[in-house]
Amino acid sequence: MLGLLKHNRARIAFTHDVIMAALSFPLSLYLRMGDGIFIFAGSYLLRGTIIFTLIAAVVFLTSRLYKGIWRYASIDDLVAMTKAVTLIVLIFLPLMFIVGRLESVPRSLPLINWFVLLAMLGGPRFLYRVMKDRGIRKGLLKSPTKQVPILLVGAGDGAELFLRELRRDANTPYYPVGILDETGGRVGREIHNVPVLGTVEDIQDVLKKCTLAPQKLVITKENLDGALVRRVMEKAEAHGLTVSRAPKLTELRGGLESDRLEIKPVAVEDLLGRPQQPLDREAMKALVRGRRVLITGAGGTIGSELVNQIADSHPSHLFLFDASEYQLYQIDMAMAEKHPDLPREAVLGDVRDKMRVQDTMQRLHPQLVFHAAALKHVPMVEANPLEGVQTNALGSRIVADACRAAGVDCMVQISTDKVVNPTNVMGATKRVAESYIQALDPVSRAEGGTRYVVVRFGNVLGSTGSVVPLFRRQLQAGGPLTVTHPEVTRYFMTVREAVELVLQAAVVGTEDADAAGRIFVLDMGQPIKVLDLARQMIQLAGLQPDKDIQIKFTGLRPGEKLYEELLHGGEAELPTRAPGMTLAAPRTGNLKDLQSALDALEKAARAGQRDTVLRIMTDLVPEYTPDPGTMAPVAPDHVTAEHANSESGRPQTD
Repeated sequence: MLGLLKHNRARIAFTHDVIMAALSFPLSLYLRMGDGIFIFAGSYLLRGTIIFTLIAAVVFLTSRLYKGIWRYASIDDLVAMTKAVTLIVLIFLPLMFIVGRLESVPRSLPLINWFVLLAMLGGPRFLYRVMKDRGIRKGLLKSPTKQVPILLVGAGDGAELFLRELRRDANTPYYPVGILDETGGRVGREIHNVPVLGTVEDIQDVLKKCTLAPQKLVITKENLDGALVRRVMEKAEAHGLTVSRAPKLTELRGGLESDRLEIKPVAVEDLLGRPQQPLDREAMKALVRGRRVLITGAGGTIGSELVNQIADSHPSHLFLFDASEYQLYQIDMAMAEKHPDLPREAVLGDVRDKMRVQDTMQRLHPQLVFHAAALKHVPMVEANPLEGVQTNALGSRIVADACRAAGVDCMVQISTDKVVNPTNVMGATKRVAESYIQALDPVSRAEGGTRYVVVRFGNVLGSTGSVVPLFRRQLQAGGPLTVTHPEVTRYFMTVREAVELVLQAAVVGTEDADAAGRIFVLDMGQPIKVLDLARQMIQLAGLQPDKDIQIKFTGLRPGEKLYEELLHGGEAELPTRAPGMTLAAPRTGNLKDLQSALDALEKAARAGQRDTVLRIMTDLVPEYTPDPGTMAPVAPDHVTAEHANSESGRPQTD
């Protein structure tokens, strides 16, 4: 405790408290006895004051009174003061009994002294805080035009914390004019003198009530709900307002007087926000810990996130497999910096190269394999179907067979929602891969060999070649943003959430015998209109759709659908013990028949027989309806820059 007194403010506070203790004893005696204090307790007054003060000084030095900051005095500080005062009185009574037998001392004096000292210690602290807060508030009220008027969304703990921090910042650029409640249950009430004016739906009437027209809507909820964010964005657009969010609790650095409270822009990921699924993180770590793990497509969006999360779980060895030299170099260097002590190896190779894959599996002996390598850009694969077949379908078969031959414990196949009723080559090839894995899993399990897990989900937000990076580039260029169709919808998920659920599926798939041959389907929430996403990204940039940035409709590209599905009509949906995912009942064929068909598919693909390949694909995936343009042997002599990101070995996303 003595170390704290080296700070000037702690010494001042300690001196203040000792003086208050010295004054509290005679004051308490006077309150009890009046002028008789000098007649009945003259000698007792001096002796008692000295002893009481010395006891108080010792107790103060051993208490936690000087770890807090007066400006932030709270209930915890009051509790600490109460304990200290109680201890002082309890020590004082027996000591004075020994010294003077408590003669001529009123029995009520200890209780009076307890109240007096507590008031003299706590009063100045809380008065200081009130003056600080009131001074800041007055400053804001005197010159509100110097601040940006803001309207808060959410009348809960987040709003209270934000307003409290706002009041502590004398130089804050924000002036709260009101609060919008989500449900309306707190309309008419106040939080730190800021009124709750209405609900999000009442924003038009609320704006009329505001003395100052707000320029921003600030969402104060800690865990953002995607539906709420999108609704707020729509309302904001209609009234020419921008949207931001309050800092998260972890971003508030309270206690440092030099800190500035800054609101944050709403991230694209916040538009998807939904409650975090409870994950069995210990089981996920146990799956990886101390094991040899290989990841194909390790340099891509899904692959690199798999590498990062798996590396954090302390595998014994980590093997990175990718066909892109640049991407492989990047993820290898990232691991060298983040996990320099983790044994790892970067393997440059193509999943279509059977000898390379087999040699890698036999040499490295991985126990877990995550197969994320794929060609995933729909128009690109549509224009190059033979490449898509060789990478997505035949490449997955090569990896699966190599895992079985090398005695891998478990292989996880990353799939896509485009496999359901596919209208494009990418979806059909990934569905062939699913079918092969599904047929192989029960056979391999019966032999006590490799377990196979298929995980299906939709688009990963912000992945290479997806719509979000495209929109960002178009925004930087001043627009327009290109949308294929006003009604097109897609499922979206953040990459971190997707990979966490992939690892969770791997845990369930390896432990649950009932999951054999089934597909794990991740909960993607509600599909989002791409048009709405484009408009919201324009707003997030502080611009107005159709005014500052135009939106242009270009028409559906070859192989594209208006909407995606997560389950086929023939796939019964079954629950799992893991929240955030369900099981799709298998639609498996005979393994030998599939092997024969894939042999024919490989022969035709390597011979360049495009129409034969597509015909075999329709036999393997009866629900596949090829685009008429895909059947024509067109060899485009150029591709746009936006679609030129489909090297073999990258993870599949949209």
